[in-house]
Amino acid sequence: MSANEEVRVLITGITGMVGSHLLDYLSLNTNWSIYGMVRWRSPLDNIFTHFENANSGEKGSLNLVYGDLNDPISLDHVLKVSRPDYIFHLAAQSFPMTSFSSPIDTLQTNIIGTAALLELAVKNVPKSIVHVCSSSEVFGRVPLDRIPITENENFHPASPYAISKAGVDLLGRFYSEAYGLNTQTTRMFTHTGPRRGDVFAESSFAKQIALAEIGVIEPIIKVGNLESLRTIADVRDAVRAYFMLVTQNPIPGSFYNIGGNYTCRIGDILDTLLTFSDIKDFKVVEDPDRLRPIDADLQVPDISKFTKHTSWKPEIPYSQTMQDLLEYWRVKVRIPGNSFVR
Repeated sequence: MSANEEVRVLITGITGMVGSHLLDYLSLNTNWSIYGMVRWRSPLDNIFTHFENANSGEKGSLNLVYGDLNDPISLDHVLKVSRPDYIFHLAAQSFPMTSFSSPIDTLQTNIIGTAALLELAVKNVPKSIVHVCSSSEVFGRVPLDRIPITENENFHPASPYAISKAGVDLLGRFYSEAYGLNTQTTRMFTHTGPRRGDVFAESSFAKQIALAEIGVIEPIIKVGNLESLRTIADVRDAVRAYFMLVTQNPIPGSFYNIGGNYTCRIGDILDTLLTFSDIKDFKVVEDPDRLRPIDADLQVPDISKFTKHTSWKPEIPYSQTMQDLLEYWRVKVRIPGNSFVR
């Protein structure tokens, strides 16, 4: 593309943690015209700082378009309006624990919704570059002797969510091989930071600490499996990786593991967050409702394939990520009307 040619990008799931940070990154580092797909009920808190010029029609501005993965007619409309050169497909039912109680909705939204989007991309924008967001959860329970996990590890998903992401992963590669769509599939390992949903362990811990600090709850932290091993990345490093993914020689049908460089137990994350609080007598209590029937407990990636292709590497230290996550919740719990569930 020439320097003066308009570049258009579509972000599905733009109001989520990752989508909103990607919006921040693209707004600061490009002059792309950004289209974000939102549902009528999508909370807009994460992107409110971009409202000033939203839907103004100006080059480089944010444009919100209503659409839903479960409504192909709306997806067709979104693609025709946005005419994207790049698609970041981040929208999903993204909560593994929720998928155990809502497996059909999870499979429908993630697999069928992704198939509909890719089918319509072939029809409407066949030259676009499409980031298909899979997940490290597709690998499930990997034996210790095969850690760190490479891209060639077998899928052994341990939740309906993980099963759905295995389907998404396969769809991304299929649409490249069958129809020539330039798909780039990522298996992102644990990534967190400000705006992380409180259904995830480390964000739930941070929220509970913040609530206890203002006296809303007793200094009791409810937890699930603290022994699960995770490699942690900052969400702001993750979106930088996604930008590099689609702009640095994107080879059609490629798939990559991406993740951080700090590995620890979930319990170690809790210990880190607790060191940032002035309350020193927290009680930690196991909550059976926070335990998965099966847990993918050795989530440690080999990211050499992606780093060799792009030269990307994590930049934000683990401790900074955790501090920023806790500060996010300290601000959020003080906003009148916010829910204190979980």
